[in-house]
Amino acid sequence: MNQHVTIDERIALRDDERQPCEIWTRVMGYHRPVSSFNLGKKGEHNERRFFSETRAALR
Repeated sequence: MNQHVTIDERIALRDDERQPCEIWTRVMGYHRPVSSFNLGKKGEHNERRFFSETRAALR
């Protein structure tokens, strides 16, 4: 028997059901969780800017 089930409802979680996401970053050649940073380093991490690089035009 071929049955197709479509779910139109979006899954919604309450705040108490959510799990925190741990963010890691590379520092001096090794990876560390941002949660272990001191206050100053957390501030520096929040000020980081992201960029997207476009492809160079070929001549």
